[in-house]
Amino acid sequence: MLGPNDIMLVKVCGITRPEDANEAVACGAGALGFVFWPNSPRFVDPYRARAIVRSLPPFIATVGVFVNQPPEYVNGVASLVGLSAVQLHGDETPAFAAEMRRPVIKAIAIGGGTDGAVVDGWADRVTLLLDADDPQKRGGTGRTIDWTRAAALAAARRVILSGGLTPDNVVDAIRTVRPFGIDVSSGVEMSPGVKDHGRLKALFEALTERTVAATKNDDHKHHPSRS
Repeated sequence: MLGPNDIMLVKVCGITRPEDANEAVACGAGALGFVFWPNSPRFVDPYRARAIVRSLPPFIATVGVFVNQPPEYVNGVASLVGLSAVQLHGDETPAFAAEMRRPVIKAIAIGGGTDGAVVDGWADRVTLLLDADDPQKRGGTGRTIDWTRAAALAAARRVILSGGLTPDNVVDAIRTVRPFGIDVSSGVEMSPGVKDHGRLKALFEALTERTVAATKNDDHKHHPSRS
């Protein structure tokens, strides 16, 4: 398998089991996500997440997902688990994000025609994650977003593409949006919080094929005489 530096950034979110974390890393994931919002079917206890994080190899980023939870709780869990970053997936404001002691990823719902206005309120140091609009589930819906609208945002700043990404559509999604990274969850699961290792492998194989194809295209541009 390729390592995380051989393809674009891939975050596998909704990790609840060490065997799924290990498989995601072995396939090439550069980041793992842990959901600490108790209303999510992918919720993981912070102490369980800490044990998984401590078992990971170096240089794997770990991200905690929170939804409208107090800043003290978010910072406390981030410290306890040893997170690399926090992902705010609710109605948090830039002022709230400023209280975070870790780098911030802010989820932005694509829909309703207010994307630009919402995005403009976030400083460039905050990485935006583009996801489907669902105020109840707050992620992991399995629904894709409008990739054309996402592409317009990706052209202006660093974004992570999420929302219904699967082994079957991930290459088209990347080709259309051209994001900094992608976030996958339900598209590589057997059930919420339980990853399907076959689908994980298939996703990274699709990304590897995309990388090889892009390399061949670039090589042909520089050496047109080659067959």
